[in-house]
Amino acid sequence: MASGSVATTICAVFSGPVADPKATSYRSVIVLFTLTALTAMAASHAVNGTPFTLRAAEWFIALSMVVLAMMKLQNVESFATMFLNYDVLAKRWVPYSYIYPYAEGLAGVLMVAGVLNWVSVPVALFIGTVGAASVFKAVYIDKRELKYACVGGSSNVPLGFISLTENLMMIAMAVWMAIASMGLMGGL
Repeated sequence: MASGSVATTICAVFSGPVADPKATSYRSVIVLFTLTALTAMAASHAVNGTPFTLRAAEWFIALSMVVLAMMKLQNVESFATMFLNYDVLAKRWVPYSYIYPYAEGLAGVLMVAGVLNWVSVPVALFIGTVGAASVFKAVYIDKRELKYACVGGSSNVPLGFISLTENLMMIAMAVWMAIASMGLMGGL
C-alpha cells in the first residue's frame, strides 16, 4: 500500500465525510474556544500548579481575543467587508473596520501580560460595547441573517449568540481588570 493512500485513509477516519462548504458549521468557533481554554489552563498549571484558577479564566478570554484578532487579520479585507454589514461605528467610519482587529489583538496581549491596563481596559470596553450593541441591533432588532465575521471571512457561522457572547466577554474582562487595577478586589 502506498503511503499516500495510508495518509488519505487516516485523514478520512479522523475528519469524517467532507462537509458542504456552504453549510452552517460551528466547528471553527468550538475549536478556537476549546484550544484557548486548554492553553489558558495549561499556562495556569505551569505557573500555579493547577489548571483551575481565576487567572486561567482571565487568560482564556484574553487568549481568545488574540486568536480571534489573528483570524480576522488573515484576511482583513474580507473581515472589514463583512464587519461593515453590521457594525454601527464601521458604517459611519470605515477605517474602524480595519483598526478593530489590531485593537482587539493589542488589548488581548496586554491582558494576557497583565500590563498597561490603562490601555487595554478602555480599548476592550469600547470595542466590546460597540460590538455588542451592533450585533444586538443587527440580529435581534433588525432580524438580519449575517455571517460571523469574527472568525475570518471564510466561515459559515451565523452572527448572533456567539458574537454577542464574545463581545460581552470582552466587556466583562475590561470591567474585571478595571476593578482589579483599582484594588477593589480584596484578596481575589
